[in-house]
Amino acid sequence: MSDTVCRLARPGEDAAIAAFVNDHFDMRLPLITRPEMYRYYYAGADGAPRFAVAEEDGRFVAVAGYIPASRAPGADIWVSIWAAAKGRNGVGLALMEALPRLTGARVVACNNIRPRTMAFYRFLGWEAGRLRHYYRLNPDTAPALCQNAQTAPPAGGDAVLARVEDAAALTALGLPPAPHTPRKDLAYLIHRYFENPWFSYDVWAARAGGELLGYAVTRTVPVTDTGCVPVVRLVDFIGADDALPRIGKALDGILRAAGAEYMDCYNTGIAPEVFCAAGFCERREGDGAVVPNYLAPPLRENTEYYYFTSAPESFVMFKADGDQDRPNLP
Repeated sequence: MSDTVCRLARPGEDAAIAAFVNDHFDMRLPLITRPEMYRYYYAGADGAPRFAVAEEDGRFVAVAGYIPASRAPGADIWVSIWAAAKGRNGVGLALMEALPRLTGARVVACNNIRPRTMAFYRFLGWEAGRLRHYYRLNPDTAPALCQNAQTAPPAGGDAVLARVEDAAALTALGLPPAPHTPRKDLAYLIHRYFENPWFSYDVWAARAGGELLGYAVTRTVPVTDTGCVPVVRLVDFIGADDALPRIGKALDGILRAAGAEYMDCYNTGIAPEVFCAAGFCERREGDGAVVPNYLAPPLRENTEYYYFTSAPESFVMFKADGDQDRPNLP
Protein backbone atom coordinates (compact mmCIF):
# COMPACT_ATOMS: atom_id res chain seq x y z
CA MET A 1 0.00 0.00 0.00
CA SER A 2 1.31 3.43 -0.89
CA ASP A 3 1.87 6.17 1.67
CA THR A 4 -1.04 8.34 2.72
CA VAL A 5 -0.57 12.05 2.16
CA CYS A 6 -2.64 14.54 4.15
CA ARG A 7 -2.81 18.03 2.66
CA LEU A 8 -5.08 21.01 2.09
CA ALA A 9 -7.28 20.98 -1.00
CA ARG A 10 -6.13 22.86 -4.07
CA PRO A 11 -8.06 25.17 -6.44
CA GLY A 12 -10.10 23.18 -8.94
CA GLU A 13 -10.67 20.15 -6.68
CA ASP A 14 -14.24 21.10 -5.72
CA ALA A 15 -15.94 18.64 -8.08
CA ALA A 16 -13.71 15.74 -7.04
CA ILE A 17 -14.33 16.47 -3.34
CA ALA A 18 -18.10 16.68 -3.87
CA ALA A 19 -18.08 13.40 -5.78
CA PHE A 20 -16.09 11.70 -3.02
CA VAL A 21 -18.49 12.90 -0.30
CA ASN A 22 -21.51 11.83 -2.35
CA ASP A 23 -19.97 8.39 -2.85
CA HIS A 24 -18.86 7.78 0.73
CA PHE A 25 -21.23 9.68 3.04
CA ASP A 26 -24.36 7.82 4.09
CA MET A 27 -26.76 10.49 2.81
CA ARG A 28 -26.92 13.24 0.21
CA LEU A 29 -25.87 16.44 1.96
CA PRO A 30 -27.33 19.80 0.85
CA LEU A 31 -24.02 21.30 2.01
CA ILE A 32 -22.43 19.50 -0.92
CA THR A 33 -25.20 19.05 -3.46
CA ARG A 34 -26.62 22.59 -3.34
CA PRO A 35 -24.12 24.97 -5.00
CA GLU A 36 -25.22 28.02 -3.00
CA MET A 37 -24.61 26.21 0.30
CA TYR A 38 -21.26 24.85 -0.86
CA ARG A 39 -20.11 28.33 -1.90
CA TYR A 40 -21.30 29.97 1.31
CA TYR A 41 -19.50 27.55 3.63
CA TYR A 42 -16.48 26.28 1.71
CA ALA A 43 -15.39 28.81 -0.90
CA GLY A 44 -11.94 30.10 0.04
CA ALA A 45 -10.66 33.55 -0.95
CA ASP A 46 -7.68 31.94 -2.72
CA GLY A 47 -9.90 29.74 -4.88
CA ALA A 48 -9.12 26.58 -2.92
CA PRO A 49 -12.06 24.88 -1.19
CA ARG A 50 -11.89 24.80 2.60
CA PHE A 51 -11.18 21.10 2.74
CA ALA A 52 -8.32 18.91 3.83
CA VAL A 53 -7.82 15.62 2.01
CA ALA A 54 -6.02 12.34 2.57
CA GLU A 55 -4.90 10.70 -0.66
CA GLU A 56 -3.12 7.57 -1.80
CA ASP A 57 -1.76 7.22 -5.34
CA GLY A 58 -3.51 10.47 -6.24
CA ARG A 59 -6.94 9.24 -5.08
CA PHE A 60 -8.86 10.59 -2.11
CA VAL A 61 -9.43 8.20 0.79
CA ALA A 62 -10.80 10.80 3.23
CA VAL A 63 -11.85 14.45 3.20
CA ALA A 64 -12.76 17.00 5.88
CA GLY A 65 -14.47 20.32 5.21
CA TYR A 66 -13.99 23.15 7.69
CA ILE A 67 -15.20 26.69 8.44
CA PRO A 68 -12.71 29.26 9.78
CA ALA A 69 -13.78 31.53 12.65
CA SER A 70 -11.75 34.46 11.34
CA ARG A 71 -9.62 35.64 8.43
CA ALA A 72 -6.46 35.63 10.52
CA PRO A 73 -3.66 33.20 9.64
CA GLY A 74 -4.08 30.04 11.69
CA ALA A 75 -7.74 30.79 12.41
CA ASP A 76 -9.61 28.43 14.71
CA ILE A 77 -11.89 26.15 12.70
CA TRP A 78 -15.11 24.18 12.91
CA VAL A 79 -15.10 20.87 11.10
CA SER A 80 -18.23 20.68 8.98
CA ILE A 81 -18.03 17.51 6.86
CA TRP A 82 -15.97 14.38 7.41
CA ALA A 83 -16.06 11.39 5.06
CA ALA A 84 -13.79 8.38 4.56
CA ALA A 85 -13.77 5.53 2.08
CA LYS A 86 -15.29 2.29 3.29
CA GLY A 87 -12.94 0.54 5.71
CA ARG A 88 -10.67 3.60 5.96
CA ASN A 89 -12.02 5.30 9.08
CA GLY A 90 -8.53 5.10 10.55
CA VAL A 91 -7.22 7.26 7.72
CA GLY A 92 -10.11 9.64 8.26
CA LEU A 93 -9.19 9.93 11.93
CA ALA A 94 -5.56 10.56 10.99
CA LEU A 95 -6.72 13.37 8.69
CA MET A 96 -8.70 14.86 11.55
CA GLU A 97 -5.65 14.69 13.80
CA ALA A 98 -3.62 16.42 11.08
CA LEU A 99 -5.99 19.40 10.78
CA PRO A 100 -4.23 21.60 13.38
CA ARG A 101 -0.92 21.13 11.55
CA LEU A 102 -2.41 21.61 8.08
CA THR A 103 -4.47 24.70 8.89
CA GLY A 104 -2.46 26.20 11.74
CA ALA A 105 -5.62 26.25 13.88
CA ARG A 106 -5.14 26.23 17.64
CA VAL A 107 -8.72 25.00 18.10
CA VAL A 108 -10.45 22.37 15.96
CA ALA A 109 -14.07 21.76 16.91
CA CYS A 110 -17.27 20.35 15.48
CA ASN A 111 -20.93 20.99 16.24
CA ASN A 112 -23.53 18.20 15.94
CA ILE A 113 -21.44 15.04 15.75
CA ARG A 114 -23.03 11.63 16.11
CA PRO A 115 -22.93 10.36 19.70
CA ARG A 116 -21.31 7.06 18.70
CA THR A 117 -18.32 8.93 17.21
CA MET A 118 -17.39 10.65 20.49
CA ALA A 119 -15.06 7.77 21.31
CA PHE A 120 -13.01 8.49 18.17
CA TYR A 121 -12.25 12.05 19.26
CA ARG A 122 -11.57 11.06 22.84
CA PHE A 123 -9.07 8.56 21.41
CA LEU A 124 -7.22 11.58 19.97
CA GLY A 125 -7.15 13.15 23.43
CA TRP A 126 -9.83 15.66 22.54
CA GLU A 127 -12.99 16.50 24.48
CA ALA A 128 -16.42 15.35 23.30
CA GLY A 129 -19.78 15.82 24.95
CA ARG A 130 -23.35 17.09 24.85
CA LEU A 131 -24.44 20.69 24.42
CA ARG A 132 -26.64 21.88 27.26
CA HIS A 133 -30.08 23.21 26.36
CA TYR A 134 -31.47 26.31 28.11
CA TYR A 135 -34.83 28.01 27.75
CA ARG A 136 -36.95 30.85 29.11
CA LEU A 137 -40.74 30.76 28.88
CA ASN A 138 -42.80 33.86 28.17
CA PRO A 139 -45.35 34.06 31.02
CA ASP A 140 -47.64 36.14 28.79
CA THR A 141 -48.03 33.34 26.21
CA ALA A 142 -50.00 30.14 26.60
CA PRO A 143 -47.98 26.97 25.93
CA ALA A 144 -48.41 25.61 22.41
CA LEU A 145 -45.08 23.89 21.76
CA CYS A 146 -43.41 23.15 25.11
CA GLN A 147 -44.48 20.49 27.57
CA ASN A 148 -43.69 20.23 31.30
CA ALA A 149 -41.39 23.25 31.05
CA GLN A 150 -40.45 25.36 34.05
CA THR A 151 -41.12 29.06 34.46
CA ALA A 152 -37.99 30.97 35.42
CA PRO A 153 -38.04 33.82 37.95
CA PRO A 154 -37.94 37.43 36.73
CA ALA A 155 -34.69 38.23 34.94
CA GLY A 156 -32.42 41.03 36.06
CA GLY A 157 -29.45 42.89 34.69
CA ASP A 158 -28.38 46.49 34.18
CA ALA A 159 -27.29 46.27 30.53
CA VAL A 160 -29.34 47.21 27.49
CA LEU A 161 -29.43 45.54 24.08
CA ALA A 162 -29.38 47.80 21.02
CA ARG A 163 -29.91 46.36 17.56
CA VAL A 164 -26.86 46.54 15.27
CA GLU A 165 -28.44 47.44 11.96
CA ASP A 166 -25.82 46.32 9.47
CA ALA A 167 -22.23 45.30 8.82
CA ALA A 168 -21.01 48.89 8.77
CA ALA A 169 -22.48 49.53 12.22
CA LEU A 170 -20.86 46.36 13.56
CA THR A 171 -17.48 47.37 12.11
CA ALA A 172 -17.77 50.80 13.73
CA LEU A 173 -18.47 49.25 17.12
CA GLY A 174 -15.60 46.74 16.92
CA LEU A 175 -15.11 43.63 19.01
CA PRO A 176 -15.64 43.50 22.78
CA PRO A 177 -13.24 41.67 25.09
CA ALA A 178 -14.05 37.97 24.83
CA PRO A 179 -12.07 35.15 26.48
CA HIS A 180 -13.71 32.35 24.50
CA THR A 181 -12.39 30.16 21.74
CA PRO A 182 -12.82 29.69 18.83
CA ARG A 183 -11.78 33.30 18.24
CA LYS A 184 -14.32 35.06 16.03
CA ASP A 185 -13.50 38.24 14.14
CA LEU A 186 -15.73 40.88 12.57
CA ALA A 187 -15.41 39.35 9.09
CA TYR A 188 -16.77 36.06 10.41
CA LEU A 189 -19.67 37.74 12.23
CA ILE A 190 -20.60 39.80 9.16
CA HIS A 191 -20.54 36.77 6.87
CA ARG A 192 -22.40 34.56 9.34
CA TYR A 193 -25.15 36.93 10.40
CA PHE A 194 -25.47 39.79 7.91
CA GLU A 195 -24.67 37.91 4.69
CA ASN A 196 -26.58 34.72 5.46
CA PRO A 197 -28.73 33.94 2.40
CA TRP A 198 -31.38 31.88 4.25
CA PHE A 199 -32.06 33.26 7.71
CA SER A 200 -32.53 36.76 9.10
CA TYR A 201 -30.61 37.32 12.33
CA ASP A 202 -30.76 40.12 14.89
CA VAL A 203 -27.38 41.20 16.24
CA TRP A 204 -27.63 43.09 19.52
CA ALA A 205 -24.91 45.19 21.17
CA ALA A 206 -24.91 44.80 24.95
CA ARG A 207 -24.02 48.06 26.66
CA ALA A 208 -23.82 49.38 30.20
CA GLY A 209 -22.49 52.78 31.20
CA GLY A 210 -21.31 53.42 27.66
CA GLU A 211 -19.21 50.24 27.62
CA LEU A 212 -19.61 47.56 24.95
CA LEU A 213 -19.98 44.31 26.88
CA GLY A 214 -20.65 41.93 24.01
CA TYR A 215 -22.96 40.87 21.20
CA ALA A 216 -26.01 38.65 21.48
CA VAL A 217 -27.40 37.11 18.29
CA THR A 218 -31.01 35.99 18.06
CA ARG A 219 -33.23 34.54 15.34
CA THR A 220 -36.99 34.68 15.57
CA VAL A 221 -38.95 31.79 14.07
CA PRO A 222 -42.25 33.31 12.88
CA VAL A 223 -45.80 32.00 13.13
CA THR A 224 -45.71 31.25 9.41
CA ASP A 225 -43.14 28.54 10.17
CA THR A 226 -44.44 27.16 13.47
CA GLY A 227 -48.13 27.47 12.62
CA CYS A 228 -48.99 28.59 16.15
CA VAL A 229 -46.60 30.95 17.96
CA PRO A 230 -43.18 32.59 17.41
CA VAL A 231 -40.01 31.27 19.06
CA VAL A 232 -36.80 33.20 19.67
CA ARG A 233 -33.45 31.39 19.47
CA LEU A 234 -30.35 32.82 21.20
CA VAL A 235 -27.81 31.37 18.80
CA ASP A 236 -24.57 33.16 19.72
CA PHE A 237 -22.97 35.40 22.30
CA ILE A 238 -19.60 37.13 22.02
CA GLY A 239 -18.33 38.57 25.29
CA ALA A 240 -17.29 37.65 28.81
CA ASP A 241 -19.39 35.17 30.79
CA ASP A 242 -20.32 37.74 33.42
CA ALA A 243 -21.96 39.91 30.75
CA LEU A 244 -24.73 37.35 30.18
CA PRO A 245 -26.57 37.87 33.51
CA ARG A 246 -26.38 41.62 32.88
CA ILE A 247 -28.58 41.24 29.75
CA GLY A 248 -31.14 38.85 31.25
CA LYS A 249 -33.85 41.53 31.54
CA ALA A 250 -33.09 42.79 28.03
CA LEU A 251 -33.35 39.28 26.57
CA ASP A 252 -36.68 38.87 28.34
CA GLY A 253 -37.79 42.10 26.68
CA ILE A 254 -36.93 40.68 23.24
CA LEU A 255 -38.89 37.52 24.07
CA ARG A 256 -41.98 39.46 25.14
CA ALA A 257 -41.81 41.97 22.29
CA ALA A 258 -41.80 39.08 19.80
CA GLY A 259 -44.83 37.51 21.49
CA ALA A 260 -42.83 34.27 21.45
CA GLU A 261 -43.59 31.25 23.60
CA TYR A 262 -39.97 30.81 24.62
CA MET A 263 -36.37 31.71 23.99
CA ASP A 264 -33.89 28.84 23.91
CA CYS A 265 -30.15 28.39 23.65
CA TYR A 266 -27.79 25.46 23.10
CA ASN A 267 -24.36 25.95 24.68
CA THR A 268 -21.31 24.34 26.16
CA GLY A 269 -18.48 26.11 27.92
CA ILE A 270 -20.47 28.65 29.93
CA ALA A 271 -21.52 27.42 33.37
CA PRO A 272 -25.20 26.58 33.96
CA GLU A 273 -25.14 28.99 36.90
CA VAL A 274 -24.44 31.85 34.49
CA PHE A 275 -27.44 30.98 32.33
CA CYS A 276 -29.58 30.63 35.46
CA ALA A 277 -28.49 34.11 36.55
CA ALA A 278 -29.47 35.37 33.08
CA GLY A 279 -32.99 34.04 33.58
CA PHE A 280 -32.87 30.65 31.85
CA CYS A 281 -33.87 27.18 32.97
CA GLU A 282 -31.89 24.13 31.87
CA ARG A 283 -33.58 21.25 30.11
CA ARG A 284 -31.82 18.13 31.32
CA GLU A 285 -32.04 14.73 29.73
CA GLY A 286 -34.87 12.75 31.30
CA ASP A 287 -36.38 15.64 33.28
CA GLY A 288 -39.69 15.38 31.41
CA ALA A 289 -39.55 18.83 29.81
CA VAL A 290 -40.02 19.08 26.04
CA VAL A 291 -38.60 22.20 24.37
CA PRO A 292 -38.81 21.68 20.60
CA ASN A 293 -35.84 22.47 18.40
CA TYR A 294 -37.23 21.70 14.93
CA LEU A 295 -39.90 24.30 14.29
CA ALA A 296 -40.63 24.53 10.57
CA PRO A 297 -42.90 22.63 10.93
CA PRO A 298 -42.80 21.91 14.68
CA LEU A 299 -41.54 18.57 15.89
CA ARG A 300 -42.69 18.37 19.50
CA GLU A 301 -39.73 16.48 20.89
CA ASN A 302 -36.28 17.29 22.21
CA THR A 303 -33.13 17.38 20.12
CA GLU A 304 -29.66 16.67 21.50
CA TYR A 305 -26.48 18.09 20.00
CA TYR A 306 -23.00 16.67 20.58
CA TYR A 307 -19.62 18.23 19.91
CA PHE A 308 -15.88 17.78 20.05
CA THR A 309 -13.03 20.21 20.58
CA SER A 310 -9.28 19.73 20.41
CA ALA A 311 -8.71 22.45 23.05
CA PRO A 312 -11.33 22.53 25.84
CA GLU A 313 -9.77 25.37 27.85
CA SER A 314 -11.86 28.54 27.31
CA PHE A 315 -13.87 26.70 24.64
CA VAL A 316 -17.46 27.86 24.10
CA MET A 317 -19.95 26.64 21.51
CA PHE A 318 -23.41 27.90 20.57
CA LYS A 319 -26.00 26.48 18.18
CA ALA A 320 -25.01 28.71 15.25
CA ASP A 321 -21.35 27.72 15.40
CA GLY A 322 -20.01 25.69 12.52
CA ASP A 323 -22.62 24.79 9.90
CA GLN A 324 -25.54 24.54 12.31
CA ASP A 325 -28.66 26.72 12.52
CA ARG A 326 -29.32 26.39 8.82
CA PRO A 327 -32.51 25.51 6.95
CA ASN A 328 -33.29 21.88 6.23
CA LEU A 329 -33.18 22.14 2.45
CA PRO A 330 -33.87 19.09 0.28
